[in-house]
Amino acid sequence: MKVAAYQVPLLQVGSMEAIDLIREHVAWCEAEGVEILCCPEAVLGGLADYATSPEDFALDMESGQFAEVLASLASDTVTTIVGFTEVSGEGAIYNSAAVFHQGAVAGVYRKRHPAINRSVYQAGDESPVFTIGGLTFGILICNDSNFPELAESMAAQGAAALFIPTNNGLPPEKADVVAQARNVDVALATANRVWVIRADVAGRDGGRVSYGSSGIIDPEGRILSTARRLAEDLLVADIDIAPVHRPCPPNVGRHA
Repeated sequence: MKVAAYQVPLLQVGSMEAIDLIREHVAWCEAEGVEILCCPEAVLGGLADYATSPEDFALDMESGQFAEVLASLASDTVTTIVGFTEVSGEGAIYNSAAVFHQGAVAGVYRKRHPAINRSVYQAGDESPVFTIGGLTFGILICNDSNFPELAESMAAQGAAALFIPTNNGLPPEKADVVAQARNVDVALATANRVWVIRADVAGRDGGRVSYGSSGIIDPEGRILSTARRLAEDLLVADIDIAPVHRPCPPNVGRHA
């Protein structure tokens, strides 16, 4: 299966301009045979932690508002993973990523660890996997990739790939985290024998910078593709949809 990671320009918080950019890339993916397109964390509206009024761009799944916003991304052949700020019927705000498949939301992942210190987002409490076109995969949003047990849970459920929507738009003195993200991705890939596809934002906006940590890693930990620094980019790779054999831990089946 051919998959892609779209490194989107770092946009102003509250902006929904990414919809038009993603639509163009969905059309390109249709022409090139890409079946899954992964976009960054909070690509729609940006991170609520930086917003004065996150409710202005938070999207409600239950009312159909979110599906309406994504309607222009509908494709018969390309499934898009889209990061956004979700508001529940009870008013709770989540950092979420939706699997948008053939014009409908096939599933949603809510970030388990919203921030290193504190966040306006509430934490999700599930680690689901999704199956599209024969590929079973999990989603880890940015900081969640620093918690190996989440990836292990998804691999145990049969995930052959992990998609990591990311938004590393940070203050300049903290922004160069590309090497750190790459090391995390290689570790996740080799520990769980899965493909890792990370999609970040890149560029400068006001007081924030993102160098762009997008990359694709194979189950052996080989770095197949990395994005240009500070620039919009698209990474594409052919991946195996079958899970790689994972050897049992040394003590499994043994008795003292």
